[in-house]
Amino acid sequence: MQTTGATRPSAERSLKKKLAERDLFQPGFTGMTADSPFPALVSYWLEDMDLEDRLSRTTRLLYERNMRTLVLPFFKDVTLREIGVARCDYFLKQLAKQSYNRARQARVVLRLALALAVRHEVLPRNPMDHVSRLRRPVRTPDIFSWDELKAIRVGISAWEHRPIKAGPRPDGQLGQVVEVMLGTSARIGEVLAIRLGDLDLDVPIPSVRISGTIVSRRGEPTHRQDHPKTARSVRRVALPGFTLRAIRARIEKIRFTHPDTLLFSTRVGTPHTTNNIRRQLRDVMEQAGVPDVTPHRFRRTAATAINEIGGLQLASELLGHSDPSITREHYIRRNETVNPVTAEFLEQAFGRAS
Repeated sequence: MQTTGATRPSAERSLKKKLAERDLFQPGFTGMTADSPFPALVSYWLEDMDLEDRLSRTTRLLYERNMRTLVLPFFKDVTLREIGVARCDYFLKQLAKQSYNRARQARVVLRLALALAVRHEVLPRNPMDHVSRLRRPVRTPDIFSWDELKAIRVGISAWEHRPIKAGPRPDGQLGQVVEVMLGTSARIGEVLAIRLGDLDLDVPIPSVRISGTIVSRRGEPTHRQDHPKTARSVRRVALPGFTLRAIRARIEKIRFTHPDTLLFSTRVGTPHTTNNIRRQLRDVMEQAGVPDVTPHRFRRTAATAINEIGGLQLASELLGHSDPSITREHYIRRNETVNPVTAEFLEQAFGRAS
């Protein structure tokens, strides 16, 4: 670098100023600098994800949606140089006031995009490394009581056997899906992705292999993905009696017995969408007067029951979690009742003094 001045000292001062203002990193072939607008980085980040091709199609679309709907509206008019710790911190805290989950999702994609700018020598550091931690609201996982489960079963049965004046009669799949969710603690997409070949029923311990999930993406037909949410989620689950009975009842109505045939499907053999099952379940339960019935609540209910009887590790294995702490924090309702044996021990220790 060079500069000129009227005198040697003024030239030196001018050169020092120019050096101070010079970017720490020089732009590479990307064509971006610290003065590039944030939307330019977003486009470059999306292109980079496609080049790496490491993410599943579902995750890739989710990241893009979160970036465009949550992050981009706030940062669309600023340059990369103007995105500092304070601005990122303020953005996340304001978003967290509306929704913790939205703030968490926004934090993920903003960190990834800015990390790419650091790796490709556009920014000297990632401001997301120094923002305040998001504080998760304290929430007790909601599960169904025995009375609620009884009401759900009665409500679905009444809906399936109601008089039909027009249209096809329900074929029992909604109730059977519920029994499989409750008996396996599987996600709704995993249950709808079960194939006949995944079932092993004529053995001393009948089981089902959870090995896929149902995916619905914009512009694509709903289809079965050949792996569930994570690699750890692939698992073989023993079937309790009530779930086995529901599965056998469903198999009796299936015309095709090819191993790839879905256990649950539409009348023309295509996969159910998870949203349609959620909507149907919600509508039926509203008619039955049972509020807040969601597929994931069955998953938490089963996990809590296994935790209380068999322990946290077993519950985590059933859910397909890689870390039992995830199970404890998000799926298990803590049992408030302390083991009554404490009363006997305290009586032995202090009862003679009274």
